[in-house]
Amino acid sequence: MNKPLIVAIDGPSGVGKSTTSKRVATELRVPHIDTGAMYRAIALAATRANIPFNDGNALERLATASTVEFGAGSPARVFLNGEDVSHLIRTPEISMAASHVSAVPQVRRVLVKMQQRLGRTNGGVLEGRDIGTVVFPETPYKFFLTARPEVRAKRRYDELRAKGADADFDDTLAETVRRDRQDSTRADSPLAVNETYTVIDTSDLSIDDVVALIVRSVKQKAAGKKQK
Repeated sequence: MNKPLIVAIDGPSGVGKSTTSKRVATELRVPHIDTGAMYRAIALAATRANIPFNDGNALERLATASTVEFGAGSPARVFLNGEDVSHLIRTPEISMAASHVSAVPQVRRVLVKMQQRLGRTNGGVLEGRDIGTVVFPETPYKFFLTARPEVRAKRRYDELRAKGADADFDDTLAETVRRDRQDSTRADSPLAVNETYTVIDTSDLSIDDVVALIVRSVKQKAAGKKQK
């Protein structure tokens, strides 16, 4: 019996993980599991409940009691306890809150189990910062996307401006650098890359280029495994 296909796409914010992951999932005909959206949803719930981001026990109880589900559509809608929070979880404030919440070990344990259950049932493309190191370290299909900080900040700035937000490029760049530092130095499951990954610098590549590279690599590795 063939194991479900699991593709891990890790990297910092602003490298195009979300768009790339969705398109790779479509190309490979497997589900897209947006792990970042799951942490954002819990961050939104914590913000609403006025739970401090350093209260691990309270955050664990909140995460355990919450349901995060994905609906149909492109992009897929995100539901927190049945409420469509797709737009609410994409603000700069929730982005930073999610970075704090995702650093809490108790929260990560709850959501990692949820992600593993989803992936091992139907397979999928998962994006995040520790998919290939913690969530699914056994998968041979691991990719780490990177890009120069100023390029990533410009992408985020353009995205915010397109949504009508009153964004400032210098502030966006500072937030990008600050979040990189926070994600890379957290004690539990920090953003990291090792020799098991294929590293792709997206600074000067289009989304089409990145998707094609990943899909081709997955198919070549899968074909090689079948021949053994």
